[in-house]
Amino acid sequence: MSETAMQSSTVRDAGKGALLVLFLVTMIDMIGFGIVIPFLTYLVEDLTPENQIANIGLWVGLLMTSYSAAQFLFSPFWGSLSDRIGRRPVLMVGLVGNTVFFTMFGFANTLLLALSARFLAGVFNGNLAVARAYIGDVSTPQQLATRMGLIGAAFGLGFTFGPFIGGELSNPAARWSWFENTIFDSHPYLLPCAVASLLSLFSLAVAYRSLPESLPPESRVQSEPLPWATRMGQMMKNSASMLKSKNVSLIIWVSMMFIFGFTIMHAVFILYTEMDPVNGGLAFSEADNGRIFAMIGITGIVTQGLLIGPLSRRFGSRRLIPVACAITGLGLVLVPYTQATNAWSQILLVAVLIALGNGIFQPSSSSFLTRIAKSNGYELGVVMGAQESLGAFARILGPLTGGLVWTLTVSRDWPFDYHTAFHLCGIMMLLASLLAFRLPALDDEDSFLNNAEE
Repeated sequence: MSETAMQSSTVRDAGKGALLVLFLVTMIDMIGFGIVIPFLTYLVEDLTPENQIANIGLWVGLLMTSYSAAQFLFSPFWGSLSDRIGRRPVLMVGLVGNTVFFTMFGFANTLLLALSARFLAGVFNGNLAVARAYIGDVSTPQQLATRMGLIGAAFGLGFTFGPFIGGELSNPAARWSWFENTIFDSHPYLLPCAVASLLSLFSLAVAYRSLPESLPPESRVQSEPLPWATRMGQMMKNSASMLKSKNVSLIIWVSMMFIFGFTIMHAVFILYTEMDPVNGGLAFSEADNGRIFAMIGITGIVTQGLLIGPLSRRFGSRRLIPVACAITGLGLVLVPYTQATNAWSQILLVAVLIALGNGIFQPSSSSFLTRIAKSNGYELGVVMGAQESLGAFARILGPLTGGLVWTLTVSRDWPFDYHTAFHLCGIMMLLASLLAFRLPALDDEDSFLNNAEE
C-alpha cells in the first residue's frame, strides 16, 4: 500500500454537518472581530469622560488591540488543550465564551468594562487554530487544500457581515421608534452584540448535535503540556530564527510591514469618517461605516475568489506582491483626502483600492512563503507558525500605534494633523513594496510563467 493510501486510511473523515459547524465557528469568530468596527469609536466617545476627550484615539486603539493580543496569547493554550482533550470540547467552550462576552460588551458602561469584555472575547476566540487542526484530523492530503479553503471563505464572509451587522443595528432607538425607551435606547450598541451572541448560541446548539470528535483518544497527547512561558519562548525563538534566515526573512518582513500598515487603518478609519466635515471629516454614521467595511469585504471575496487565480498564472506571486502593497498604500493614503461633498463616490473608490490590494497580497504572500520554504528545505509548520506569530504581533501594534498617532496629531496643523496616521500607513506600504522587489526568484514559478508566455 502506498504512503498516501496509508495516510488516507487512518483519517477519520467528517461529514457535511461537521464541516458546516466549522464554517459557522470561523465565520462567527470573524463576525465577533468585525461587528464592533463601525460603532467602536462612537461607543468610546459615549463612555469617555469630558476631561479625557483628547484620549479617544488611544482608547480606540487599546480596544482594537486587546482582542488581537488576547488571541495571540491564548491561541497556543487552546491548541495544546485540544491536543489533550479533543477538538470538540474546546470549540464548544469558545462558543460559550463568545455568547457571554459579546453580550457583556454590549452592556459595557465604562471604558474599563468594555476593555475587559473585548479582551475576554479574544481569549475565548482562539478557535481558528483549533478549527484548522480539526480539518487536519479529518482530511486526506487530497482534501486538505479544499477544506482549508472553506475556512478562508468563512473568514471573508465573517469580516463582510460583521461590520454590516454592527453598523445597521447600532443605536436602533434613533432609527426605529419601537426601540425607544427600551434597554436598547440606554445601551445603543447592545443590539448588534446580542445578535452576535445569538449566532454563537445557534452554532453551539449545532455543534452539540452535529460535531463529532475528530481526535480519537489514542491520538491525543498523554504527557503534561509545556508551561505557557516555555511555549511562548519557543514561539519567539522560532520567529527570531526565521527573521534571521536569508531565504525566508524578506517575505516575512514584507508581510509584517503590510499587516502593521493595514491594521493602523483599523483604529483611525472611523475616527476620520465620523469627524465633522468642518474639521475635514465625512460625518458618517455607524451604518455608513458598516456599509463601507462590507464593501471592503465583498471586494476582497471577489478578488480572492475570481481574480487571484488568473493574475497569479499571468504574473506570478513574486511580481504581484509589490504591486499589491502599492495599491493598498495608495488607497490608505487617499482616505483623509476624500471630500464630504462627494463622500460616497470617493470613499467607495478608496475602499475598492484597499480591498483589491489586500485581496491580492494575502494569497500571493502565503503562496510565495510556502514555495520558498519548501524549495529551501524548511519545515513548513515552523515557517508558517513563525509568520503567524509575527503577523499577530503586527496586528497588536498596528491599532495601538494608529490610536496613539491620532491622539497626538489630530488637533495639530498640516502636515502633522489627522492625515498623519494615514501617511504612516502609506509609508509602511511603500517600504513593504520596495523590500518586495528584492524577493528572490523561484525557479518553478519562472519556468511556469515562461511556458505560459510561449
